[in-house]
Amino acid sequence: MKPCKILSLVATVWMAVSCSTPKEITYFQDLQPDVTELSVIDPAEIRIRPKDKLSILVNCQDEKLNELFNLRNTSGNTSGNRIELGYTVDSRGVIHFPVLGKVKVEGMTREQIAAHLTEQLRGQELIKDPVVTVEYLNLGVEVLGEVNNPGRISISRDNMTLLDALSEAGDLTIFGRRDKVLVLRQEDGRQRVYGVNLCSADQLYSSPVYYLQQNDVVYVEPNDTKSRQSTVNGNTVRSTSFWLSLASFLTSIIVLIAK
Repeated sequence: MKPCKILSLVATVWMAVSCSTPKEITYFQDLQPDVTELSVIDPAEIRIRPKDKLSILVNCQDEKLNELFNLRNTSGNTSGNRIELGYTVDSRGVIHFPVLGKVKVEGMTREQIAAHLTEQLRGQELIKDPVVTVEYLNLGVEVLGEVNNPGRISISRDNMTLLDALSEAGDLTIFGRRDKVLVLRQEDGRQRVYGVNLCSADQLYSSPVYYLQQNDVVYVEPNDTKSRQSTVNGNTVRSTSFWLSLASFLTSIIVLIAK
C-alpha cells in the first residue's frame, strides 16, 4: 500500500470518529406546538425522614417568647449576630422542641409540621397567635455523570423536579445520554433504580421520579460517542498522546513500505 493511501485511510478514520454525534441529543422530541397535551403526575411532596435537619422559627408579638422558642447561637461569631441553629430528626423520627419536648415529625411535610407546632403552641396556651416557619437545612440530591457541573444540589423548596436538578448541574454535556438518565432512590429499605427518557416529554412527566426526593442520586450515562473515544490504556482519540503514538506507528509502516 502506498504511503498516500495509508494517510488517506487515517484521515478517513479520523473524520469518522471526530464527526460522530449522538443520534438523540434533542429533548422532548414528541412535543408538537399547539397540539401536544401532557398529563403531569401530582407533585410528590418532600416528607421528613430521620437525619433530616430543619430550621423552625416561631414568631409572635412577645419578644421573650421569640427568644424562648427560637434556637440561636452567638458563640464564636465576632460580629455578634445570632446564628440560626436547626433541629435534627433522630432515628425515631422525633425532634426535641423547646417547652413542647419530643415532637414526632417523620413522614410529615413542611406545612404539616408548621401546622402541628402551631396547634400545639395554641392548645397549650403558650402562644396566642404564633407564626411557624419550617425550612430545609441539609436536604439535597446528587447529580453525577455527564453533566457540566456534577455534585450535590440542595433542596430548598418543595416539588423539586428532575429538570430543576439537571438545570442546576449545568445541563447534560453533549456526551450525555438523553434517552437513559438513571435515578437511584431508597424505598422501603431498598435501592431502586428508575430510568428516564428525556427525549420523550410524555415519559418524563409521567415518571415517578419526575419529582425528586431527598438523597436521590441522578446519574447521566455517557453515550456511544464518548465510549468510542476511550482506548485501552485510558487515552482518548482526541488526546495528544494518542495521536503522537499513532503517527509514530504509521511512520514506521511507511518507512518499511518505502524500503
